[in-house]
Parts: sequence; C-alpha cells; structure tokens
Amino acid sequence: MATIAHHPATGAESGALRLGAGLMALAGLAFICYAAIFFVRNFTGGFLELGIGPNEVDVGRAQVQAFSPELFRYISHLHIALSGFIASTGLATSALAWFGVRHGLWWAYVTAIVVPVLSLVIALPAHYPYHLATIGHLGLIYVATAIFVAGALVALKPMLQARQT
Repeated sequence: MATIAHHPATGAESGALRLGAGLMALAGLAFICYAAIFFVRNFTGGFLELGIGPNEVDVGRAQVQAFSPELFRYISHLHIALSGFIASTGLATSALAWFGVRHGLWWAYVTAIVVPVLSLVIALPAHYPYHLATIGHLGLIYVATAIFVAGALVALKPMLQARQT
C-alpha cells in the first residue's frame, strides 16, 4: 500500500498558497454565477445562452416553441441540466481549492485542476465550428479561467517548495 506524505505550507509560503487557493476558489464561484445566469435565462425571454443572439441563432424562444413544443422542452431540459453541471463543477473546484489546496494538499490541487480542465476541454471546442464562441457567450468563462490559471500558478510554487522539505 502506497502512502502520500503531506507537507503543509509554512510561514512565507502560506501567503502565496492562500492567495493562489483563493483565486482558484473565486474562479469556481464565477462558474457558479455563470451557471445561475444560464439557468435563469432558460426561464426568461432570453431563453438562449448568454451572448447568443440573432447573429448566432436565427430563432428565439417563441419561434422554437411554435415550431416544436417538444424540441423547446428538450432544449430547456438541456439548459437546466447543463447549468447544474456547470454549478457543480464550480462548487467542486471552489471546495477543493479552499479546503484542500489552501492547506497544501497535492491531491486537492491536482483534482481542482482536472475538474474544470476536463469540462472546458470537452465543452469549448464545440463552440468554434458553429461560430458560438462569442465574447458575450464565453467571455465570463474566459475571465474565470484566467483567474483560475493565475491562482493555480501562484499556488504551485509553495506547493512544490513544501514537497521538497
């Protein structure tokens, strides 16, 4: 049976580790906010995702509903389900960062990175061939991702230093 040594950050390292973990957790909360916007738009006149309008999709809520009520309900169910998965990804990322990375736990650091990266690697590429990668649509995700990457990089140095001691 293998064991993993835990070397918590100390003194000078803890400030950078707290900052990095805090940025990672903040980015996770931004994912939750995006999911909430996504969820609310499903039930409002917007219907389509944030940043998706007539330039990307030539019909709106009323036209989809008039064309096919079943298709409308199916799209609505996808919006609801996807908002749940986006929110849960944000929650997992925030919790891992705040309660694990902040304490110098490598398994939490790696998992906190893998969770959103897996989501983004699967979700983002589909936006580009269909011209759905507008700044209005993905801008908040890009900002949250940049904050997350900055936090992960800030936390990496004290994580590595703690591992060497």
